[in-house]
Amino acid sequence: MPSPLPSRAHELSADEQSIYRTLDPARIPKHVAIIMDGNGRWAGKRSLKRFLGHQQGAESVQYVVETASRIDLPWLTLYAFSLENNLRRPKTEVNFLMLLLRTYLINNVQRMNDNNVRIQYIGRTSELPSEVRDKMQWAAEATAANTGTVLTLALNYGARTELADAVRAICSEVAERKLTLDQITEQDIQRHLYTAHMPDPDLIIRTSGEMRISNFLLWQIAYSEIFVTDRLWPDFRGIHMLEAIADYQRRERRYGGLSDGTESDDIASLPANKVLVPR
Repeated sequence: MPSPLPSRAHELSADEQSIYRTLDPARIPKHVAIIMDGNGRWAGKRSLKRFLGHQQGAESVQYVVETASRIDLPWLTLYAFSLENNLRRPKTEVNFLMLLLRTYLINNVQRMNDNNVRIQYIGRTSELPSEVRDKMQWAAEATAANTGTVLTLALNYGARTELADAVRAICSEVAERKLTLDQITEQDIQRHLYTAHMPDPDLIIRTSGEMRISNFLLWQIAYSEIFVTDRLWPDFRGIHMLEAIADYQRRERRYGGLSDGTESDDIASLPANKVLVPR
């Protein structure tokens, strides 16, 4: 029996619909986060300048966002610009990325509204150039009333910095006697993260085949499923996100527990001399 299509799934391409119909709508992830990697390699393989890879990567963003909105994906987070990018990339490349971000926002806010997408940001965005922050605020305000997919761009973001900022905020609460050290819980850390208002990602997608997390959402992905593709980000499209979701649905998430129907061994029934004792 084919899965029922959400209200806008008829806008998916025929190939996308063929994958979507194999999915269980009740198990669509609530939150997909993507480490967008491979722009430079994509350009290098074509003997092009790196900035052309970044330009093509920006095109991929909108394709993926539109597919997300058509399947009613609640949350989509994209690792767009890391704190390390800002510190370690050549200034000319950073300046181009800032220009590209401004251009992307200017050119795509109407498309976001057409797709009922709301945009927001996480990271140390206060450190970005003022002209970029102005466009970011404009885009957030222009899409604030939308009720579909929430697109979160991680900009000037680093997970270790996020945790340091959270710890600093908790220390302030302790200093102000709003909290004591022995009262601090995981929930206190969670509420001070940039993502406090968001669910943790169910699925992390990494493009370009690299087997690393790159300082992205380290706290939040404790139990996320990870999907790595060799495809470079400029070649990534909505259909590839659907393929990742299909792979996600073939997995069993256990959160440290056992599979359904799996019985725990009764250690009491084992011979005492067979029980392994840690050394």
